[in-house]
Amino acid sequence: MLRIGLIGTGGFSKMHAKILSEMNDVQMVAVCGTSLAKAEAFAAACGIPSSYESLDEMLDGEPLDAVYILVPPMSHGEYEMKLIERGIPFFVEKPLGLNTDQPEQIRNEIGKKSLITSVGYHFRYTDTVVLMKQLLKEQSIGMMTGYWMGSMPQVAWWRDQSRSGGQFIEQSTHLVDIMRYCVGEIDEVYAMYGHQVMHKQFEGVTVPDVGTVTLKFKSGVIANISNTCVLPSGVGKTGITCYTQQGILEWDSERLTRIEAHETTIKNKKVNPYLAENEAFIYALKTGDTGLILSDYADAFKTQRVTVAALESAKSGLPIRLN
Repeated sequence: MLRIGLIGTGGFSKMHAKILSEMNDVQMVAVCGTSLAKAEAFAAACGIPSSYESLDEMLDGEPLDAVYILVPPMSHGEYEMKLIERGIPFFVEKPLGLNTDQPEQIRNEIGKKSLITSVGYHFRYTDTVVLMKQLLKEQSIGMMTGYWMGSMPQVAWWRDQSRSGGQFIEQSTHLVDIMRYCVGEIDEVYAMYGHQVMHKQFEGVTVPDVGTVTLKFKSGVIANISNTCVLPSGVGKTGITCYTQQGILEWDSERLTRIEAHETTIKNKKVNPYLAENEAFIYALKTGDTGLILSDYADAFKTQRVTVAALESAKSGLPIRLN
């Protein structure tokens, strides 16, 4: 029986807890929150026997096979380092942090111990992304466009640049990651961000609410990802469009549409990517075989570099090369 600990008591913690609770040979034994009251309430709701407000106390009090780190961007760093010190594998939700300095240190320390890790870039596990990756290998890609158009999440930390990193680091990172997964590495980034609407509607908004980022891949492929959080709740769209010599591939979270000269085919998503990413991590813990994990910490760091470079470019007005 695998003994799992959780860090965090928010929505993603609830989602992962539900999935883990339905798995065989897995037991959630402890949760750590920002306060003992939050941890106790979460533990009671999810049937977890122990609750803590300190990670050190949880690690000292529980023999754990792995820990899930499910916290906002500004809270990363210390948790990961303490788990590495104790040699405890971990699953961590994206993004890896607000910058690249500490994630790079964490990546290096993980490498020294060959620790099992997984990062929550769940879209990689969808059957539609797998198919898109396969089709793009067989075609000559011209360019790609991505878009994450929605409303501003109603949590205070998200609208604070110093705590969330902004929409491109916190949300659109998924689109960067899908493109990297399907097409390869990126060597140049150029971004423009703006403050158009949200700072007039809400207090404390320091994140840009519009942005567009141009990416140049090592293969020569050019891509653009645009995002906004100015839309009203319930209105929006997220996806990627690929333009190749055979036609157009349009991906969103529910389907992949293949448009060619005389035929259009649609593949609807059948795989639950959240379940798949959890199954891959748990399988690796049980067997030592990490082959089913599609995004470990070292790979996710490459996506982090791109999203942080975009922020640097938007601030400087200059393109950023990734060596």
